[in-house]
Amino acid sequence: MEILQHIWGSTPEGEGIILYTMRNSRGSEVQLCNIGASIVSVKFADRQGNIDDVALGYKDALSYIGDGAASGKSVGRVAGRIARGYMVVDGVEYRLEVNNGPNHLHGGSKGFANRYWEGRVETNRVVFSYIAEDMEQGYPGELVVEAVYDFDDEDNLEITYLAKSNKTTVVNLTNHLYWNLHGEGSDKTILDHELRLNCSQVLEMDTVQIPTGKLLDVKGTALDFTEWREFGKEIDSEFNNIRTYRGYDHCFAVDGWQKNILKEVGELRCQATGRKVTILSSQPAAVLYTGNWLAGGCPLTKSDKYYKDYAGVAIECQGYSDAVNHPHFPSIELKADELYCQKIVFRLGTF
Repeated sequence: MEILQHIWGSTPEGEGIILYTMRNSRGSEVQLCNIGASIVSVKFADRQGNIDDVALGYKDALSYIGDGAASGKSVGRVAGRIARGYMVVDGVEYRLEVNNGPNHLHGGSKGFANRYWEGRVETNRVVFSYIAEDMEQGYPGELVVEAVYDFDDEDNLEITYLAKSNKTTVVNLTNHLYWNLHGEGSDKTILDHELRLNCSQVLEMDTVQIPTGKLLDVKGTALDFTEWREFGKEIDSEFNNIRTYRGYDHCFAVDGWQKNILKEVGELRCQATGRKVTILSSQPAAVLYTGNWLAGGCPLTKSDKYYKDYAGVAIECQGYSDAVNHPHFPSIELKADELYCQKIVFRLGTF
């Protein structure tokens, strides 16, 4: 494994933005940067042996600051939405920034995705670290966070999120990587991509994308990914507000989830290229987002273009949406001095 690093740019405060390149013996490559502990690119071969970049991303380093799409970023302190920006932790009420309609989203406008992380190389891995101050973006507790990236010669990309707080708080971290298995510069959408999920239930959602607290069986619906389903087939269905959201933006419960156990969540594939990504996670849920609002909201891309809606799909392994306000959901509470540890693995391959 070869890991290269070079200065890609600098923040407005003068801090160096470092681009890390991890390259394996197959010629596959993952690039990372320390704004948002982000994945900038993922390159691997299709069934014909052609290597393309299949991760959405931007041409300029500064574009990773404040992008609405959170492309490739480590999202937190709490990924997803918190209803009306309200939560109770350890008996104390907290009011968070309302930055997505009536709700709080992805830790706020200055959440982890838009922060400068310290980066370092440890033998064959890249480690990013960040310290969130007590009450940063309204969350209690000083939180020390690490995002650890491993990439091996078998084309396995593993992300480990670690965190510890000095007060009881809430933590729900994920990576917001968008895939396009045609290639990010192909001008093709992901509507022909197929997905299979080990998820027989999905959270019922209201019109502003907050769970009602109920879980729905997906069998026979437009959210049934228990067998291979192409995104474009029923993306305008009215079931569970798919049409209202302009596509898929739903939180699925992982079947048979057990705390701290890595489990296969599902697989994404593209018939045209033969590429596939098998997804494993220790988290209880996966949010499927088909890039319904990418048009007009992204900076200039790596391929000198602007992304259209459905240019990429994110499968975000995380806790249940709005879990802090639903006591019967798996808890995202982190007690003082306890260790938060969650893994996501992307196995790259062909079929």
